[in-house]
Amino acid sequence: MLLLFAAIINYVDRQVIGILKPTLVQAFGWQDERIYSSIVFSFQLAYAIGFVFMGRFMDWIGVRRGFALAVTVWSIAAMAHGAAAMITGWRLPFLNLDAEKGFAIVTLTGGAVGLAIARFALGIGEAGAFPASIKTVAEWFPKKERALATGIFNSGTNVGALLTPLIVPWIALHWGWQWAFVLTGALGFFWVAWWLAVYRAPENHPRIKPTELAYIRSDPPDPVVKIPWRKLLPHRQTWAFAIGKFMTDPIWWLYLFWIPDFLHRNHGLDLKTIGLPLVVIYLVADVGSIGGGWLSGRFIKWGWSHNRARKMAMLVCASAVVPVMFAAKASNLWVAVGLVALAAAAHQGWSANLFTLTSDMFPRKAVASVVGIGGMAGAVGGMFIAMLVGAVLQATGSYLPVFIMAGCTYLVALLVIHLLAPRLEPARL
Repeated sequence: MLLLFAAIINYVDRQVIGILKPTLVQAFGWQDERIYSSIVFSFQLAYAIGFVFMGRFMDWIGVRRGFALAVTVWSIAAMAHGAAAMITGWRLPFLNLDAEKGFAIVTLTGGAVGLAIARFALGIGEAGAFPASIKTVAEWFPKKERALATGIFNSGTNVGALLTPLIVPWIALHWGWQWAFVLTGALGFFWVAWWLAVYRAPENHPRIKPTELAYIRSDPPDPVVKIPWRKLLPHRQTWAFAIGKFMTDPIWWLYLFWIPDFLHRNHGLDLKTIGLPLVVIYLVADVGSIGGGWLSGRFIKWGWSHNRARKMAMLVCASAVVPVMFAAKASNLWVAVGLVALAAAAHQGWSANLFTLTSDMFPRKAVASVVGIGGMAGAVGGMFIAMLVGAVLQATGSYLPVFIMAGCTYLVALLVIHLLAPRLEPARL
């Protein structure tokens, strides 16, 4: 439950800017699509930097203190977005993509600089969420239950993405866009107090019975050693996970940061009308997150190997993303919403199984570090897609090329994962 609510708050805080993009464009008078993409890029850059050390940090300090610190940092940063309009006279050059020149300098000014700084700080804090959550699951569940547990807490990302279009437009319309950032950002402090009050490792939890602890530890014991990154990077298993994240995480960022703009641009939705379509998209995605984890668990109960079960579930999810290629040309709003919802659900089911590969192939002591490496790779991929989408929209005004790329990526990613880890054999550390 704690991990579920952390994921909800995490995604509320990061999605607010996507909901408010048309409002911010009007408020600050942005004429270039690459200004917004540069602000998104700053989050992705910090997210990548954070993942360099957050996984190792969680392994070193433990999830109880480490997770609390990460949520505190990102909550302060989320609230700071509301002060962006107070920044005046500042200029910040960004290297971005250009359809004609290849690369060009986009200069952020005033409020855009403030938003970029706040997004950077948000990315540093939020980089700790998934390493901490995956490590917590590895501590509290045996391998056969981890995919479902991961799917359940990962479904919180969809709940957060679902709640955001319900509460943010209302706050922005009644109190202004600044308060949308401030009020949602403050939610994290309540979670930190709850987490510190109740969370303990299974060995130290007063309510865990010996039989329950034995069940949690029913898998073969892991070696109690610290595993440095230099021992993780040479392994094909590490690269299988990292490349999977690098290729597919950016597609989720596309949905999170640009779908509100897509619906505004293609179907004329605004703050008053965008709520229901986004709720539908993320409600369906929520089902996909739990369903993807359940599916591989069901295959394992049928007697399938972990390798076959995980990859078959991922193949089902990868195939379900393909129809999103037609969303950009859909003239009917709800056809477009349905295609994006299916793709978002498939991504979440894919993600639940992709995360679980780490605990299939690595000992508990290394899980958070491997997730950190993969998260960094996914954030780097997100940096590229932030620049790409901004350049494509500035040059063509169409989402078609971006959705074509999104529809093909997962099948290619699964092929790469299979080539690197054909049997999901444990890494020999």
